[in-house]
Amino acid sequence: MKLPGTVAWTEEGIRILDQTLLPREVSFRVLRTTGEVEEAIRALRVRGAPALGVAAAYGLALALRNENPADRAAFLDALSRAGARLEKTRPTAVNIAWALARCEERVREERMSRVEDLQTVLLAEAHRIAEEDRLLCERIGKAGEPLVPDGGGVLTHCNAGALATAGIGTALAPLYRAWEKGKRFEVFADETRPLLQGARLTAWELREAGIPVTVVCDGAAAGLLASGRIGLVLVGADRIAANGDTANKVGTYAVALAASEHGVPFFVAAPFSTFDPTLPDGRSIPIELRPEEEVIGENAPPGARGWNPAFDVTPARFIRGFVTDRGIVRPPFESRPGGRKRIG
Repeated sequence: MKLPGTVAWTEEGIRILDQTLLPREVSFRVLRTTGEVEEAIRALRVRGAPALGVAAAYGLALALRNENPADRAAFLDALSRAGARLEKTRPTAVNIAWALARCEERVREERMSRVEDLQTVLLAEAHRIAEEDRLLCERIGKAGEPLVPDGGGVLTHCNAGALATAGIGTALAPLYRAWEKGKRFEVFADETRPLLQGARLTAWELREAGIPVTVVCDGAAAGLLASGRIGLVLVGADRIAANGDTANKVGTYAVALAASEHGVPFFVAAPFSTFDPTLPDGRSIPIELRPEEEVIGENAPPGARGWNPAFDVTPARFIRGFVTDRGIVRPPFESRPGGRKRIG
């Protein structure tokens, strides 16, 4: 399975695959300023919790390279300011705040005073986060592969594949590994309104990998689960609270409810960076509200309003387990699974 890289550092800036243009056009753009990075994150040109963490880390390195502060004190001040700007771009995905805090902590650990050295340390940590995510995806794929039914159907919601990470994905990683091992199955991808990440991104990605995929309307998911054609539901996550309550793309909660009613196992796949043990439960997870125009479009009459939460929270009781690089784990989570800051 070979897909174009989602986020990469270049000498010109941060190279991203513009996901707003998929599947009609595979187009890359280079982000040269912090403002361009912020816009790309808000506009979903780059998206998916792990990929957002990587983009934020590289965005921090880009900001400091562009500003080129005069000394250590100015560098640390600029680091905090740039991090605060980037953290505000999307509030639900904890990977952004996690990556920014990790980069800042790494720089502050160093006692060196030369700005050039501090910039080298910062960029190296961003590279490490990207490489770590690639390794985590591989391990998630290995841990989740046994769950994939040979000859059955798998339902997923939104996109949690290579387009959402620096590797082969989270929720899609077990599918790629199962396919490589010779299992044959069909993936059903919810369209994921209003921005159609399932129809535009997951279906495109799976087709590129040669895996059969069928797109279904979000409203058809419950009936599909009732039909007996689905043996596994596997989704990603943007933030997981200490008790296991999970924020993922809006519509996930409804899928979990239907899966529970019809006895279909529902699993969440995520790296340790997506777990947030500082939040006791899902009531504490901030939910991003996006522009109502995304919902209304051209189909609603003039004067109609739109309510457009980007995510919803699935209670832990509907989740069979969490597929991580440490294997399949279950709450409560007093710390991030594995308790590590760096791997590899």
